[in-house]
Amino acid sequence: MSAAAPHAALLDTLARAPRLTAPAEIALKAAVVLTLWTDRARSRKHLAGLDAHLLRDVGLDRAEAAREAARPFWQG
Repeated sequence: MSAAAPHAALLDTLARAPRLTAPAEIALKAAVVLTLWTDRARSRKHLAGLDAHLLRDVGLDRAEAAREAARPFWQG
């Protein structure tokens, strides 16, 4: 399951739910996107602080972790 899965599941649930007003639907989708971006930023910041032992545990080397941590939050 990817990091985006909970966010995608929420949007899928919304698609099957009773219709929301247009402004409510836009606000809810915006909240989901902002939450996803916040999660990415937090994860990348945490990744940047991992030591070599923990990076090996997740299968990354320091250069790969640095590249991922440097990516902007809006990029998946």
